[in-house]
Amino acid sequence: MGAGLLELRRQRAKLRSQGDTSYGRPHLGRRDPYHLYVLVPCLNEESVIGTTVGGLLGPRTTVVVVDDGSDDTTRAAAGQAGAAAHAAGQQGEVTVLRREPPHARQGKGEALNHAIRVVRERVAARGQDPAQTVVCVMDADGRLSDRALSHVMPLFDDPRVGGVQLGVRIRNRRSNFLTWFQDYQFWAMAAVTQFGRNLTKTVSLGGNGQFTRLSALDSLGERPWSQSLTEDLDLAISLAVRGRRLRTTAHASVDQQGVSDLRRLIRQRTRWYQGHMTAIGRMGEIWRAPRMGHLAALEMFAYLLVPWVLDLPWSLLFQYCLYWFLRSPDVLVLRGRPAAAVNGTRLRLPLNLLAWYLLAFAPALATSWTYLRRDKNVGLPRALLLGHSFVVMNYMSFLCAWRALFRMLRGQTGWTKTTREAEGVGVAAGGVPSAA
Repeated sequence: MGAGLLELRRQRAKLRSQGDTSYGRPHLGRRDPYHLYVLVPCLNEESVIGTTVGGLLGPRTTVVVVDDGSDDTTRAAAGQAGAAAHAAGQQGEVTVLRREPPHARQGKGEALNHAIRVVRERVAARGQDPAQTVVCVMDADGRLSDRALSHVMPLFDDPRVGGVQLGVRIRNRRSNFLTWFQDYQFWAMAAVTQFGRNLTKTVSLGGNGQFTRLSALDSLGERPWSQSLTEDLDLAISLAVRGRRLRTTAHASVDQQGVSDLRRLIRQRTRWYQGHMTAIGRMGEIWRAPRMGHLAALEMFAYLLVPWVLDLPWSLLFQYCLYWFLRSPDVLVLRGRPAAAVNGTRLRLPLNLLAWYLLAFAPALATSWTYLRRDKNVGLPRALLLGHSFVVMNYMSFLCAWRALFRMLRGQTGWTKTTREAEGVGVAAGGVPSAA
């Protein structure tokens, strides 16, 4: 996070950048020469896909909706939204692809690989340059911030840049404590950390607000996305080991729905942990990559090791430290000559408690301050509450990490899609050719 704060200064941005932005008009101010293809994998997304399609279309933009075997009216909703916007005179094109069993529902990576084949055909037929073509991956509930593309696309002027990932906000954060906490994690912690990774050009790609250069995807073969539970992380590794730079910007973001139910959130995070933990198998590939700088390789090593050397061990060590403190709260911290005078007075217990508090919650105070600075509408009481709850919510992370480990040991790789909540339906732009 410290590196992230330095990167913000380098970008001449402030922590509050994007804190009060609006979403849904990403093409405002866009003057780049790139062709944009937006891939939106969908499985039972009738409640949100119309608004998403409407917010993505614009000049030189094709939205490819992949209906991955939905049981609902996702395909019709996407098509109707596109047709309505086309009638309203908006620019852009919508293509709806339908995947049928047994090929459907094989994971997000497979749906994206299906879509990229269609994109390559369109690019070739239109005579477009893959190096001047950008592919964006969006969740069905995702919305790009206003003017996002005017900040993202210029990053591809550097031919070494292969991918760009935007910071994430939780749109329904006011729903309950869980959605507020997810926004705190994404906006105060993950986004600022990603700014720091900009320095090593190893920003981790996500599944929403992910931009890649088509020629970079082409260098990975016909199927650039893997069947991993975190196909986005796998893609980031594949690009990085080939010397592609991965960037982010503080001047654009993407929002999405948060998970408002604890059980569904645990399932989602378990899947993320399992995908992250499985990626450790690619460390040898990173080590041997001749086009990857030493600092970039070390940073990616550290990132891949987080579940193994931090989350799992700390889930046990923290309980040991907690037991030690509860057993003898007045003798653990203040020791040695500097503390001798205090240990003989009535200040012994309160000062030890204060020392323990600072050791346990200092990161909470730092992230609370960061969250408050990133969005002034959060308010100090809520920022402090969310920061302090991080220590308690770590137990959810511990649970998910161990569940992921046991799933790996049992050879379980299946996943359950996170369901969306209904929102207002918008309209899209462009004609709506349909393909199988």
